[in-house]
Amino acid sequence: MQTLYSMQSSGNSYKVRMLLARLRQNYHLVEIDRFKGENRTPEYLAKNPEGRLPILELDDGRILAESNAILVYIADGTHWLPAGRFESAETLRWMFFEQHSHEPAIAEARFWLRFVRGGRELRTHEIDQWMERGYAALALMEQHLSKHDYFVGDRETVADLALYAHTHVAHEGEFDLGAFPSIGRWLARIAGNPGHISIDEAHSSVSFGLSPARGNAAI
Repeated sequence: MQTLYSMQSSGNSYKVRMLLARLRQNYHLVEIDRFKGENRTPEYLAKNPEGRLPILELDDGRILAESNAILVYIADGTHWLPAGRFESAETLRWMFFEQHSHEPAIAEARFWLRFVRGGRELRTHEIDQWMERGYAALALMEQHLSKHDYFVGDRETVADLALYAHTHVAHEGEFDLGAFPSIGRWLARIAGNPGHISIDEAHSSVSFGLSPARGNAAI
């Protein structure tokens, strides 16, 4: 059985948990607490020298890192990764956008302003940059979603999950989503789709036959 090394409130880990829940895939979960340094132990670094989360360990022992790469791997052969050449490329386009233009601002603001004691003082000179870049990313999403229900085609794909994970908690990084009604409707649409789990849910362990999570951590 594949093993997901995850952190409960990590948006990047949440992306993968959402897809596994929607696909009703069994997996073993190992909960890692960054603030306790569990991602810097020799055992974890042997699996991922970068010490980042999440990682997926396949049943043959191979390790796959980077949340969006994991999404593509799991989604391959399903409707979550469109088979059409253009649609597949569009899905990757939005996932690249998420990692390059969206996550570095919105997730960083959330991490430092909510979870790190004294984070505002430690990163004072970066806050304005996060706000500028984050709102620019949200504006581009709003423009697209004002004409489309989803980012690619007429149904959810891994592009939606990748963008949902950090967007739905953007307010925790002090972003005001009130000016983005199309994003608001899209967030509600994703949350209302079958198989959805919240970021705080305990990994739907009972429903999916998973091993219980070890602890609960914030990122």
